[in-house]
Amino acid sequence: MSSSGADRPEKRRRVLRVLQEHGADAVLLESATAVSWYLDGARVHVSLAGPPVASVLVHQDGDEVVTSASEAARLTAEELPDDVRLHELPWHAAPAAPESWFPAARSMAVLAEDCLAAPLRAARASLLPGETLRYEALCRVAAAVLTDVLSRATPHSTEREVAAELSAGLVRRGAEPIVLLCSGAQRLAHRHPLPTAAPLGRRAMAVVCARRGGLIANVTRWVRFGPATAQEADAEAGIAEVEADVLDALRPGLPLADVLPVLQQAYPRHGFDAGEWTRHHQGGPAGYAGRDPRLVPGVPDRVHEHQAFAWNPSAPGAKIEDTVLLGAGGPRPLSVDPRWPVVRVRGRDRPATLER
Repeated sequence: MSSSGADRPEKRRRVLRVLQEHGADAVLLESATAVSWYLDGARVHVSLAGPPVASVLVHQDGDEVVTSASEAARLTAEELPDDVRLHELPWHAAPAAPESWFPAARSMAVLAEDCLAAPLRAARASLLPGETLRYEALCRVAAAVLTDVLSRATPHSTEREVAAELSAGLVRRGAEPIVLLCSGAQRLAHRHPLPTAAPLGRRAMAVVCARRGGLIANVTRWVRFGPATAQEADAEAGIAEVEADVLDALRPGLPLADVLPVLQQAYPRHGFDAGEWTRHHQGGPAGYAGRDPRLVPGVPDRVHEHQAFAWNPSAPGAKIEDTVLLGAGGPRPLSVDPRWPVVRVRGRDRPATLER
């Protein structure tokens, strides 16, 4: 059994415990996040923008997967664990109730995934050994690709050229670029800068969200062609301190909602406008979704040991973002490349701007 496959019994135990706590016989997993997590990173998509092409019924007697005739052969040969039972439907079959796909469901109390959204997030929050190894490797790949591409970029490179090279580098390494952002000096005001034909100019930001084995690495990096201005240096140092406040606050058992006041207070404490947190989402737990979930007021989740996070505090012309893992010694950055310059912030190496 692979290190990843060794995780499956524990994932199954976690889901069965959720079912027992909620008085249900089964749950139908239908989101890409839940299905890929439960099937140890199986590629259950065709379109990157589409829903998964398989659903999983989890119950006391086993795991059953339903998919279409178009997908069954590939999933069986390349993606599905050996211990699941596969049901194949015609590709043109209309949506129907679970009992028409899974005969076993006819005598069960089956809950939809949405009914158990929060407890299922908690079930997948603490990463297991196999998926931790896969995640660490993916995060290193994402960081390395950013280093490769931004080390070659010039002020005349266009945002689209950078995005194209990032995409190629990730795909060559078996990852799917599900988000690619790039902003040259002309467009730094935009928090989600989809690439354009604009040149980078003297300063640029690049962002990748890369998926492999179901897990998603989230990384932002900056490049500058020439020395920093005093304003840039202050903004970069300040945003790293905002992130440090959040990283310092993380501890197992903490209500996730309690992190939001930390962020709200951090911006003015470190020289930014007090409303800055309202102008872009601030990140949250990571793993099989870009954020699982995003940090919003009133979110019911708690922080777990061995949980991944990707925080992304930002301000005009400043942003920091890495994927980190909360261990016994605190948060440990995963998306690291020894070639990238760092600055020491409260005992942690954090990404600096690459100056060319």
